[in-house]
Amino acid sequence: MYSVAELKEKARVARCDVLKALHTVGSGHPGGCLSAIDIFVTLYFHVMKVDPKNPKDPARDRMVLSKGHTAPALYAALAHKGFFSVDELKSLRHIGAMLQGHPDMKHTPGIDMSTGSLGQGISAACGMALAGQLDKADYRVYTILGDGEIEEGQVWEAAMFAAHYKLDNLCAILDNNGLQIDGPITEVMSSYPIVDKFIAFGWHVIELDDAHDFDKLEAAFAEARTVKGKPSIIIQKSLKGKGVSYMENQVGWHGKAPNAAEYETAMAELNAALAELEA
Repeated sequence: MYSVAELKEKARVARCDVLKALHTVGSGHPGGCLSAIDIFVTLYFHVMKVDPKNPKDPARDRMVLSKGHTAPALYAALAHKGFFSVDELKSLRHIGAMLQGHPDMKHTPGIDMSTGSLGQGISAACGMALAGQLDKADYRVYTILGDGEIEEGQVWEAAMFAAHYKLDNLCAILDNNGLQIDGPITEVMSSYPIVDKFIAFGWHVIELDDAHDFDKLEAAFAEARTVKGKPSIIIQKSLKGKGVSYMENQVGWHGKAPNAAEYETAMAELNAALAELEA
């Protein structure tokens, strides 16, 4: 079991790793990666039952990254968990490398589902959860969605499916940072009131006002494990670009890698955050 201080440090290191990888390749999605890193750290170092030495263990918990473009954040968590070398992160998005721009279950240890087409990941997670119930297995399935992603109709078909089959071994996490590639979700295609919608679709909804508070994250996942007879979703308010001041809540950093000067500024801020944490 990791302490909150240890989780914060892992998240800070993961943020550095993500920015380094995106800067090296010159492309990617820093905003959504930075808003979701704390979710990945909590899942892989506090919540999920996984074994890096046996990534295909039938008894393992599953995780499906429905918003697949934030794969670098997932890769950072997997690397530090021990599924593969941290040095592998340097090859992100390079031709012939293991770590592609979206998750690839065939070639990357720890990836349970290949994703990228928005809206489809939650459907795969539903299938895994139903299989677990039919097999009377005790693993849990987690899936992470973006708030722009839930504009996809397939998400709501999956939501109906999960409630109909009472998939209480399924926990979705909605990274509600309020921004998507074209702007604020309220201006592009508002999905609010999100909480009311999932309640109406038969889900147990857990609202989290700060997706970067590890105590609150741990409590939310603990609550989800107690729910019986329906799927759970943690709707968490996050900050796009979390940890780098000039990226925070800026839609322009949805899909743009930092240049050399921007990268140095970001790393300086993250290292300063470490100094504050250790003080």
